[in-house]
Amino acid sequence: MTLSGGGPNKRIERMALATLVPKRVTTAHAHRVRRDDSGDHRSPQEGLPQMTGPDFYPGYHRGVLRPESAAILQQLAGGDFPALDTVTPADARAAFVLPEWLDECDPNVRIEEATAGEVPVRIYRPMGAGCLPVMVFFHGGGFVAGDLDDFEPFCTFLSARVRCVVVSVGYRRSPESPFPAALDDAWAATLWAASEAPTFGGDPTRLAVAGDSAGANLAAGVTALARDHDGPGIGHQVLISPWVDLTTAAEDTESFAFFGEGLWLSSAAIGWYRGHYLKDLAMAKDPLVSPLLAAEVRALPPALVLTAEFDVLADQGRAYAARLQDAGVAVVHRRYDGMLHDFVTLPGLFPSAWEAIDDVAAFSREAFKRS
Repeated sequence: MTLSGGGPNKRIERMALATLVPKRVTTAHAHRVRRDDSGDHRSPQEGLPQMTGPDFYPGYHRGVLRPESAAILQQLAGGDFPALDTVTPADARAAFVLPEWLDECDPNVRIEEATAGEVPVRIYRPMGAGCLPVMVFFHGGGFVAGDLDDFEPFCTFLSARVRCVVVSVGYRRSPESPFPAALDDAWAATLWAASEAPTFGGDPTRLAVAGDSAGANLAAGVTALARDHDGPGIGHQVLISPWVDLTTAAEDTESFAFFGEGLWLSSAAIGWYRGHYLKDLAMAKDPLVSPLLAAEVRALPPALVLTAEFDVLADQGRAYAARLQDAGVAVVHRRYDGMLHDFVTLPGLFPSAWEAIDDVAAFSREAFKRS
């Protein structure tokens, strides 16, 4: 399944990669990243072909795409694909993440199936480990696509590198089960993980939540529910490319202006996903739909927020990190220059994802020590 949009500027969504992108970017484009003193991530420039922002994002002149991002966009730019809003949710799910995009799972992590009440979960645990911290993970996919299989390799990497039990949640998806079904499942699974942790070798006193994109929205919502319901105690949260404002007003940002017509995640895709998730657009103002709009964000757990420079949602992530920090929440915000939305979960496509995964691991290991 390959997708695009009409009009003079093609919109080619992330799932268009299905027939174009090989399992790995060629080694000429693979490289590690380095961090400057500010904490931002920079890619080495020497000896590598460069593509500037305007090559794919007219009007954006502040940054340079990393070669691995440019290589994928170049492949996408040569295709002619149907628009995301012309296909069914089933088609979108089938093309969201293909097996050839993914690395092999970490062989040192054991995988078990379970249910949290009626919610399917998948448990990842490093082999030979004793009692470990627990991280509940909510996958991305715009509340419509994505599933446990799509994010299995990533969850094994988290488990192995953080040295924790990861509980990946197979929450209900839209449009069959619109809001609040996904959040209800995320909350139920978190309660289950906290109460049942000893049965799968987890320590319920060291609990975290994590998610990417729409899954980061659910993670943020769960932290608010835990605060307002006096537990369970969540020691920290990891938010990757978070989608935390679903209102149309959120589209009045620079990142939407610069990257809304992009080849990876576009404003049209955001609208399509939102339309399936919400029965009524007015619901977007609910703080459990749009955590960025919450009247109160104090007393939430420490957060690691990861954003990508070339991401339509970049400004949301930055704004949410700033709101948390202003409210006295301990926050680390990492921006990865030259990268695309949600690259962190796909190291098979984006070698720089390994650096971000290591950042998540370092932050989480330290946070678990303080729990």
